[in-house]
Amino acid sequence: MRLSDCYNFHDFRKLAQRRLPGPIFNYIDGAADDEATLRQNTASFERCDLVPNVLRGVETIDMSVTVMGQKLAMPFYCSPTALQRLFHHTGERAVAAAAAKYGTMFGVSSLGTVSLEELRRAYDTPQVYQFYFHRDRGLNRAMMQRAKEAGVNVMMLTVDSITGGNRERDLRTGFSIPFRLTLAGMAQFAVKPMWGISYLAHESFKLPQLDQHVDMSGGAMSIGRYFTEMLDPSMNWDDVAEMVQLWNGQFCLKGIMSVADAKRAVEIGCTGIVLSNHGGRQLDGSRAAFDQLAEIVDAVGDQIDVIMDGGIQRGTHVLKALSLGAKAVGVGRFYLYPLAAAGQAGVERALGLMRAEIERGMKLMGCRSIDQLSRENLRFR
Repeated sequence: MRLSDCYNFHDFRKLAQRRLPGPIFNYIDGAADDEATLRQNTASFERCDLVPNVLRGVETIDMSVTVMGQKLAMPFYCSPTALQRLFHHTGERAVAAAAAKYGTMFGVSSLGTVSLEELRRAYDTPQVYQFYFHRDRGLNRAMMQRAKEAGVNVMMLTVDSITGGNRERDLRTGFSIPFRLTLAGMAQFAVKPMWGISYLAHESFKLPQLDQHVDMSGGAMSIGRYFTEMLDPSMNWDDVAEMVQLWNGQFCLKGIMSVADAKRAVEIGCTGIVLSNHGGRQLDGSRAAFDQLAEIVDAVGDQIDVIMDGGIQRGTHVLKALSLGAKAVGVGRFYLYPLAAAGQAGVERALGLMRAEIERGMKLMGCRSIDQLSRENLRFR
């Protein structure tokens, strides 16, 4: 199977599975507990049908949106995800380049493997910085100041990861950073030697956003211990309100799922919220973001930009979310599988296919621009 044989999410996933050692593939592919929420994230879209209109003159299509002050050429963006250079040696550089080519936004994680500054210098497309709240308040302030100086457009605080999810696939293989593999996990690396050759042939793996705080040599701090020892489980709304004021710009909370929390985000001055269950990787049994979208848009959609992620595999999924009132949607695994399969060429192909699906879907729906999508276009079974 080659990249040119990939036409959808499942094709890219298969190609990534062929290339990656089992523990790394399962880190991307897996979720928490029984992975029920992971499955529901995509199934939620299948419980909703599109109702197209015809004869609307759709010779030109405008799929641009403005979200959190950022003008995007298409209504989806590359969500921030961790450890990208483990999946392909180009990592965030490939994702940023592909996002810039298509005029959309990309995110850089606190656990990213390329620095904020390098990516900001190289690509002028909108950049999000996703970060976690640490026990050390000075560290939080320093990370925000660094992002401000780098020219980051949107600050995105993840609020659903106060503790790590129970990802049993990783426990079985021993996947961790630094690697502490089980025998079964080591055997899976042995049968995919090309990944190891590529890993060793390129620059050493590091976490430049946290290089002063997490020791990648296996000494002071693993990523697992980073979550349990450095993140602050006492974080509350007052803490976040202080950060919003300090940032004094586009500030988004990722991991909002209830109307009450959405309203609080508005009250403390956030400019965006991402409805998200972290791709099913945190609280298994959590509701799908798409299923929560309508009630949260109804509650706060006229006061704050409502975005969602989770389970998006098709252009029609994006159109359903936009029809319910989302300003844009984020994708994660959708670009991580193609990144793992083929680097920048893979991400570009995936984004291009999604863009084409959205354009085709809008024509078939009878919509020339995103603002013509509405709940009139939807019926729930």
